[in-house]
Amino acid sequence: MALSSVLLLIPPLTQLNTPYPSTAYLTGFLRSRGYKGFQADLGIEMMLAVFSRSGLAKVFDSLQAKRDKLPGEARQMLALRHAYLTTIDPVVTFLQGGDPMLGPHIARQGFLPEGPRFVAAVGRRASHDLRMVDSDRARYRATLYLEDLMDLIQQTITPHFALNRYAENVARAASSFRMIEEALDQPLSLTDELLLEMLWRHIDRVDPGLVGLTVPFPGNLFGAFRIAQSLKSRRPDIRIVLGGGYVNTELRRLCDPRVFDFVDYVALDDGERPLLALLEHLDGTREEEFLCRTFLRRQDRVSFRNGCREPDISMSQLGTPTYDELPLGRYLSILDTANPMHRLWSDGHWNKLTVAHGCYWKQCTFCDVGLDYIARYDATPGAILVDRIESLIKETGRRGFHFVDEAAPPAGLKAMALALLEREVSISWWGNIRFEEAFTPDLCRLLSASGCIAMSAGLEAASDRLLAEMRKGITVDQTARVAASLRAAGILVHAYLMYGCPGETVEETIDSLERVRQLFASGLLQSAFWHKFTATAHSPIGLAPEQHGITITGPSFEGFAENDLSHRDPRGDHPEWLGAGLRSALFNYMEGNGLTVDVRHWFDQPLKASRVRRTWARRAMGGHATTMDSLQERRVVWIGEPPVREPLGRQRMRLILPTRTHDVTLTLSLSQAHWMTDTIHRATPSDGLKDYPRLTEIREEFEQVTQGNFEQFTEQPSWEKARRAGLLLV
Repeated sequence: MALSSVLLLIPPLTQLNTPYPSTAYLTGFLRSRGYKGFQADLGIEMMLAVFSRSGLAKVFDSLQAKRDKLPGEARQMLALRHAYLTTIDPVVTFLQGGDPMLGPHIARQGFLPEGPRFVAAVGRRASHDLRMVDSDRARYRATLYLEDLMDLIQQTITPHFALNRYAENVARAASSFRMIEEALDQPLSLTDELLLEMLWRHIDRVDPGLVGLTVPFPGNLFGAFRIAQSLKSRRPDIRIVLGGGYVNTELRRLCDPRVFDFVDYVALDDGERPLLALLEHLDGTREEEFLCRTFLRRQDRVSFRNGCREPDISMSQLGTPTYDELPLGRYLSILDTANPMHRLWSDGHWNKLTVAHGCYWKQCTFCDVGLDYIARYDATPGAILVDRIESLIKETGRRGFHFVDEAAPPAGLKAMALALLEREVSISWWGNIRFEEAFTPDLCRLLSASGCIAMSAGLEAASDRLLAEMRKGITVDQTARVAASLRAAGILVHAYLMYGCPGETVEETIDSLERVRQLFASGLLQSAFWHKFTATAHSPIGLAPEQHGITITGPSFEGFAENDLSHRDPRGDHPEWLGAGLRSALFNYMEGNGLTVDVRHWFDQPLKASRVRRTWARRAMGGHATTMDSLQERRVVWIGEPPVREPLGRQRMRLILPTRTHDVTLTLSLSQAHWMTDTIHRATPSDGLKDYPRLTEIREEFEQVTQGNFEQFTEQPSWEKARRAGLLLV
């Protein structure tokens, strides 16, 4: 069959504020190879259909028919039907950024109907209100309003509905396809109907020969199969391929043929090469056996085809993602916290890019280090990355970028930062890294100068023993120093944390919480998330649990998904109340509360005091000194403005080093001033600059030009002032 076009779909639901990037990557790639690629985010379209006057009218009509059976809170909201119908469209428009002048009205009581979420928020509203400007307070209240409506729909009409997931419970631990099949046999819910209404608009518009469904998370799986079910019913001629992060981790042993009642193909790992091979096969130019990492059904059995001889597409050849056809102006910037770091995930549109594919460390025992998305490391050249940044700025008009790496490499970020400064491209960006000491104070300042506003990283367990066992390759002291370097450069820091790791005791968890408390109290962390350790099927722990002291207890694989594993840990202790206390502590720390309180305060069980000294963070930050000898091969980079020279007689010169916030003045000998001026000129990023001088080079030049001792000069205030003004060693 000759394919007219390819339609790539994001099923509900991922984020409300920005599109999930998979279809943008693949659409850009397909177009770069001459295919007609189209895309749509059915999640945001379904959500906007629900959160509209006509959508809510259908919700309330449905509730009215069963009013007597509703819980009291639902009846109260039903009584406010008119208030919700008259406010929903203005609120959505406001959250889309379309009517900012409505903010003061939303920010005060009396305009929005206030349901259970508002009541639950009363306890923290005071601290929110103190920290929020009116526009943020309005978005916070508008978010509570939407959450009230979401709860109402979920509890009374469709249990599948949530702000950033759809029927997630159906997909979790779905070792058998039976639960999904049973859910698909149920009558369409109101949200299902709206979802399929959006689907058929795009099918009619594009008339595709192939539809690709991306399933990045469990919360996208049911929506994807509901879409596939409808397509098979009405347009069996359209081929359907399933892929995405959930598929890549959960469906690697797929053997249930019932899946292929709904889809034709299931592709693993990066989608570019499998899609190319599949399109060539459907066009009749490639035999089926030469497909790439693709499941299909033959003679009522699942078969895997991976005879493709071509390599995966390198990062340099992927092409530029495109957000064409995705309604960027219609996404909702919700706000459920005043925390400046935590809000980045839900606040505004971020263009998504990747510095490098995979992870350059790939040793952590809890991680899927053997799977392609971790194991195959491939960095994007800095110049190509900035080409893509400039293309996306031109296409979207947006200068915010989120780099969604597993762990962005320090060298790659350095190259990108220099390229941004050389080309004078101004952006705001954030990403995910490892807490390793390659992120020196100077590198962090360089990243900040290029637009970096925040970094997230996995601390996991704040215990050196546990970090060593999981082969994390960092220490807790090192984490404190890296976080201090980031914060000194004005970069916000978020930490991912785990509890219940193999062999972890309650005492170790409490010690970890004390270290985390000190990181927050010292201003080194602004945000964190603590989740319970889960053994996964493809991690070193899941593949060899006995080597890590645990026993896998299930679930048994029944032909569909396999990833999260339950386990028994005879050495460790991680009761449910422990997680509740950790979450409560983090919530308060992120709001700036309870930072001086004993960590045992957050638990309802008696505990021993933490064994961590209350001075740990302060001592850790000062526990590592860098010698000048260790810096000799570092490159010298100047991030300030051009210096201004003012003569002071025949032998001296005043050198003014402007920064964007203040001026720094040096008084130097004429030879030192000429050397400093020349060094700054050579170290200033500019388009076409091929190299930056090394410290060893400018040392030799200093001693030739001034006849002085460079080591002694670096101990003088002038050197330290120049360093503070922007003379970096990276």
